[in-house]
Amino acid sequence: MIRTHVLPCKLRQATCDALNLYSGRISSGIVSRHWRVLRHNGVWLSEKSLTKLSDMRWASRDVPMHAHSIDVAQQGFFKACKTTRALRKAGGPEAHFPWRTKKLRTTIWKNTAITYKAGTLELSTGAGRRKIRIALPQTLPTALHCVEVRLVFERTSGRYPWHVVLENGTPPRIALGTKTVSVDPGAMHPAVIGDAHSATVLTCRERRALQRGHAKNLQAFSTTLARKTQGSRTYRKLVQAKARCKAKYAMVMRDIAHKISHAIVVEAIHRQAQTIVYGDIRTIADGINKGKAHNQRTSQWHHGTVRAFVQYKAQAEGIAVVLQDEHYTSQTCPHCGHRHKPRGRVYTCGQCGFSGHRDVVGQINILSAHTFGVPGKMPAPTTVKYRIPHNVRVLRKCQGTGQTTKTVCSLDHRTMPQEAAGL
Repeated sequence: MIRTHVLPCKLRQATCDALNLYSGRISSGIVSRHWRVLRHNGVWLSEKSLTKLSDMRWASRDVPMHAHSIDVAQQGFFKACKTTRALRKAGGPEAHFPWRTKKLRTTIWKNTAITYKAGTLELSTGAGRRKIRIALPQTLPTALHCVEVRLVFERTSGRYPWHVVLENGTPPRIALGTKTVSVDPGAMHPAVIGDAHSATVLTCRERRALQRGHAKNLQAFSTTLARKTQGSRTYRKLVQAKARCKAKYAMVMRDIAHKISHAIVVEAIHRQAQTIVYGDIRTIADGINKGKAHNQRTSQWHHGTVRAFVQYKAQAEGIAVVLQDEHYTSQTCPHCGHRHKPRGRVYTCGQCGFSGHRDVVGQINILSAHTFGVPGKMPAPTTVKYRIPHNVRVLRKCQGTGQTTKTVCSLDHRTMPQEAAGL
């Protein structure tokens, strides 16, 4: 399994800045040259032609980077163009090709520039130059294969941690049972997981409070910035403070997403599930305008991050994740099939008199839609439990990256590998 580990970087700040500055210049050179040629000559240069021109520009300069690290910086523009074409082909005309230049860019070492020797990774910076050494902690297993290493700038602390991507050689586990459970992701409650007999509501109002607090902070920053002279010293300091605030918020929300996804997988293992039917809400905000308040809640909903974490964590436990269309699952009565749009957190059917938790109704209807093709064919579970993700209330004191490589997380009666504990 491939896992990413965050390790402290002991290089000098000036050295890290220089490496990412060269990566940014190489990447920005590709972007600026492409649009300049297109604007003056009307020619869209191919990847081979642009890369050749970039190599000619940097060949005469002493760049302290491995040749393949330079290739990664050059290939970023072409990968973004490929993604833009795919989005436009899928029906997203608002997708734009990359045109902004960046001063700094994350420096990446491929596996061809990495050597592993006795618990130490050696990163090449080019022929005849001194290599960069990263001492791996003893808590990590033997590195069977290092996929890549990234030098990432952390806005909250202003430092450069290493992001080391390792293939540990551990095969996925075998699922304990053959059952199927369903998950209904929500904005109020992060998820409801269960089957036809019982359901567990993962409640996390701390996440909602942090989202509202962050929105108020951004509003305060915007109000204050509007009163300052653009380009002044106070204006620049406020912009930097706003960037640090957004970076810290993203770090805390990522930590919450890890705890929520971990709780979902733990519950699936406890129920001896082989398949998780996950509600597909990827298009929930497409073409919808229901006012500022509703649009803000939808934009702050990190459902894609939680889904991605659930998928890779479930895969490590041998559990398959299947996406299921969620249309009308929260509006269909699980007892009589009557469709009714509820108000509030309680679903009450005016046809048969059924009353139950709105998210639990969505959970059982997702399972019904997966099993029978339509919602409303399975009765709602009679047992409903509530659970808070592990240690989610201590996030107010969260510091650093929020990740560790030495904590062993218990998954029911199993133990998660140490290399995955930080994820």
